[in-house]
Amino acid sequence: MKLKDLLENNAITSIGDTEISSITDDTRKVKQGSLFFCIKGGNFDGHSAAAEMLEKGAAAVVCEHDLGLGDKQIVATDSRRLYGEVCAAWFAHPEKKMTFIGVTGTNGKTTTTSIIKHILMTTGHKTGLIGTIQNEIGDEILHTENTTPLAFEYMEVLAKMAEAGCKYVVMEVSSFALVQKRIGSTHFKLAVFTNLTQDHLDYHKDMEDYYQAKKLLFDMCDTAIINIDDDYGRRLFNEVNCNKLSFSVKENADYFADNITIKSTGSSFVLNKETSIKSPIPGMFNVSNITAAFVVCRELGIDSVQAIADYNGVKGRCEVIPTGRDFTVICDYAHTPDAIENVLRSVKEYTDNRLICLFGCGGNRDAAKRPKMAQAAAKYADRLIVTSDNPRNEVPEEIIKDILVGLEKTDIPYDVVVDRKEAIFHGLQIAEKGDIIVLAGKGHEDYQILAGMKHIHFDEREIVAEGLKLL
Repeated sequence: MKLKDLLENNAITSIGDTEISSITDDTRKVKQGSLFFCIKGGNFDGHSAAAEMLEKGAAAVVCEHDLGLGDKQIVATDSRRLYGEVCAAWFAHPEKKMTFIGVTGTNGKTTTTSIIKHILMTTGHKTGLIGTIQNEIGDEILHTENTTPLAFEYMEVLAKMAEAGCKYVVMEVSSFALVQKRIGSTHFKLAVFTNLTQDHLDYHKDMEDYYQAKKLLFDMCDTAIINIDDDYGRRLFNEVNCNKLSFSVKENADYFADNITIKSTGSSFVLNKETSIKSPIPGMFNVSNITAAFVVCRELGIDSVQAIADYNGVKGRCEVIPTGRDFTVICDYAHTPDAIENVLRSVKEYTDNRLICLFGCGGNRDAAKRPKMAQAAAKYADRLIVTSDNPRNEVPEEIIKDILVGLEKTDIPYDVVVDRKEAIFHGLQIAEKGDIIVLAGKGHEDYQILAGMKHIHFDEREIVAEGLKLL
């Protein structure tokens, strides 16, 4: 593809007729004829490698200031933004061929997008999904490394969705993707805000920075659908300039869920005093997620009541792991203070005996949330098992010390079992009739990240099955 065609309405240099063999911002992927984008990241600035990339065979480099490379450099105001736009051009603009629905927030993105996709598919609309657990093209499942893929991979998967005949794309839109401009000039017909609680402060400097990152999505949508039960949601509703709709499970809103009943077998509620909703997935937070999905589909002119009733939930989101015993084990991805409080508050409502929560905190991530996780868990659980999550390059015992600070002013009984597998076995051993054990933090993940960023296979469903055999 010629350079001038890739750059489209952007500056064209004297080498505009140069044939480009590939585009990348990764120095390891540069080859003869590549267009290399110099992007400044947290640990590496691509500008420092520009000359080397030309020596390696790159046809040209895109940079943000003069590097003294003559007509082989293309100076752009924002090379990261231009990279997203050029990736779109490389794949013939798949973002213009489908209708996009974006969901952002700290918690609830995966469940909300999955419900929306289920409704659309059930009602005859082929749909692509981009999310934390996996990407999907209709019924085809694709592996993913990021909640929102990197710019090139994002446009590549959109091109596959368009080619497969997808009408809609439902996607989780992460704060990282918004700040890093991974999604190019994608425009969303509908954008949902679920909530905002402490997370990713190892990346964002503070909650205000995190909020402003999430808010970027609502500059690129036609209609915002916002949860006003959340403090940041109420603020966002007052600040966005696009068309907007509110939803709530607590107060009057454009879409208000009341007459709510939560059981271990599911939930039921009434929307706007006129539409009865039944779902096999329990939890007050899921009532909120379902409401958001209902509003999205109502705006698309799609009746979703029956599809919601048929939807059985997402792997690792309040997932019941079969035990065949007189106690229950639930696996959930909750890894923030708000998420763990939400899931435990919900499960507590249908716990016959004790609620036991097993959790840890990730290494090389926001350490400030560790004691807050403990405080949130202690608020509703009757007993805690403190263990590891993904320790990465931190010492697990040191992470646990940070967690235990949050329990200093509580009287909740707790056990510390550093090895997560042994901790799960311990939970099963102390379980009594009517107890519910919530395994928080791993959810859908089937791996654990240890020192040296080593990934080992770690599926909590398998470990529970193994532990039950030891009882």
